[in-house]
Amino acid sequence: MSPLEQILAHAAAGPPSCGVVRVIAIDGRSGSGKTSLAGEVAREWGAPVVSMDAIYPGWSGLAAATPLLVTHVLQPLAEGGHPVVPTWDWLADRSGPVLPLGVDDRLVIEGCGSSVGAAARLEGTRVWLDGPADLRRQRALDRDGAVFAEHWEMWAEQEAALFAADRTRERAHLTFGMSPAGGPVDDRPTGR
Repeated sequence: MSPLEQILAHAAAGPPSCGVVRVIAIDGRSGSGKTSLAGEVAREWGAPVVSMDAIYPGWSGLAAATPLLVTHVLQPLAEGGHPVVPTWDWLADRSGPVLPLGVDDRLVIEGCGSSVGAAARLEGTRVWLDGPADLRRQRALDRDGAVFAEHWEMWAEQEAALFAADRTRERAHLTFGMSPAGGPVDDRPTGR
């Protein structure tokens, strides 16, 4: 079974995790393929995607983003309210507009920190992607260029601290490695 099939099967097997909504969170280190996999999952599953890249409050805001996700997206969904996505204006380095989020019964969330802390209890399927640091770094820099290059080390330190304290990888329902081409491979799945 492919990683995509495993993720969709896990999501289908469990009850809704956030009120009446089934939530799949795709987490992991930068450059591991979260955005690409989330796009595939969302297309196949017919769900909108919330990207943590829109929420992080700046380059030093990794740990602050998950509480924003919980407060504005997940908790309102769990309570039958109206979720919104708080955004960050990366060019102006300040808060951006708050965007309404239309969700029926499925949602995909992707990005570093998407399944950390309080978010985890509201997500029915938590996926972890990882790969060799040099390959992840090269993919991230190919994608984002010089903008990310100057922040890579600081961001990587935030990831290491956040994920170690939270044990995010160990708490994931499904864990996948990265192929040299960058996509997920099922050589390390865990089926919790």
